[in-house]
Amino acid sequence: MTTLTRQDLNFGQVVADILCEFLEVAIHLILYVREVYPSGIFQKRKKYNVPVQMSCHPELNQYIQDTLHCVKPLIEKNEAEKVVVVIMDKEHHPVERFVFEISQPTLLSISSDTLLTHVEQLLRAFILKISVCDAVLNNNPPGCSFTVLVHTRDAATRNMEKVQVIKDFPWIVADEQEVHMQEPRLIPLKTMTSDIVKMQLYVEERAQKT
Repeated sequence: MTTLTRQDLNFGQVVADILCEFLEVAIHLILYVREVYPSGIFQKRKKYNVPVQMSCHPELNQYIQDTLHCVKPLIEKNEAEKVVVVIMDKEHHPVERFVFEISQPTLLSISSDTLLTHVEQLLRAFILKISVCDAVLNNNPPGCSFTVLVHTRDAATRNMEKVQVIKDFPWIVADEQEVHMQEPRLIPLKTMTSDIVKMQLYVEERAQKT
């Protein structure tokens, strides 16, 4: 086991690759489980050695990929505190917020086992929790849409307007109604702790959805 700083071996990039790959799978699965889109646009795949549902709709897939391509540099620099999948009703008021809280240690104890096997097992547990989360959530109203929000540290916020990863896919400040929900019900889903990253997933659910 070797202890390194975040600057060694460009380790932030490795963590960002792992997390963004996971977040892509997680977002697709959330949209399927919470029925934001018809089940017919999803296909069964296998990830982390468990079956998952992934969209085969090109425009939706591109939006998710572009979003995570913009999130990736923030995770790499340890500047992203939360990635939030917000499901909204027809009036664009949030009914559910899937919150992924992310933190990375300054010192990283790594080995090939830590990077691959252990982290994959932890991420598999998150996917399994998302797969059955509808059992603890109320049904959403018809016609919902979604967006992805990123909560950044102050230094990152000041620099984001200067650096756009994808042209024509700019960062914008989230609408206040997308960020806050009146007296939400909090449902913890999963927490993971590893040598390279800590992550917590919980859902904020609006008390009255209709």
